[in-house]
Amino acid sequence: MAKFKKNDTIGKIRATGIVPVFYNKDVELTKKVVKACYDGGIRAFEFTNRGDGAYKVFEQLIGFVREECPELALGAGTVLDAPTAAQYIQMGADFVVSPCMVEEVVPLCNRRGVPYSPGCGTVTEIAHAMELGCDLVKVFPAGTVGGPSFVKNILAPLPWAMVMCTGAVEPTEENLTAWAKSGVTAVGMGSKLFPKDLIASGDWAAVSELCRQSLAWFGKK
Repeated sequence: MAKFKKNDTIGKIRATGIVPVFYNKDVELTKKVVKACYDGGIRAFEFTNRGDGAYKVFEQLIGFVREECPELALGAGTVLDAPTAAQYIQMGADFVVSPCMVEEVVPLCNRRGVPYSPGCGTVTEIAHAMELGCDLVKVFPAGTVGGPSFVKNILAPLPWAMVMCTGAVEPTEENLTAWAKSGVTAVGMGSKLFPKDLIASGDWAAVSELCRQSLAWFGKK
């Protein structure tokens, strides 16, 4: 079961504002990436269900996180059906994310008190997700649907919405400041937060510093 209550998990995401999005079939490498992010101030991390047997990596990762990163909410991403969501929730996922709306996942997550963030690309989709009980809605692909200006525009008629944008988010001052000023609740960031050269060389201190600097930039509102 999830370690954190639903409101606590959402609170962590809101407080830090950056959720790394990562997948690798190598369990030990994944542990090092997660720990580096945690050391850099990250408090919510999305492990994506994108490879064969990804759940096996998550199963080992969750135990490591509970021991070494006690304040980290670990979620499962790229969840496309209720059975997969149930599997990850049973292993301890603190939140569930999809690239699109999967309505059968909503009651499952609500029943277990686990935040579910479905991917949406229009105001209608966002409003529908909120009607179903999704507190934090994912906008994806955020860059394609309009970037920071899209968020600013949808929050005009929906100022109570909590939005997490993924796609076209980069660890630069210009990019993160623009997203922060849009009013977005949080952003999800993938490969750009994990440069291949740093991962290949095992420079975990550099990954931690990139996370730390990104959090500082995103804090400028």
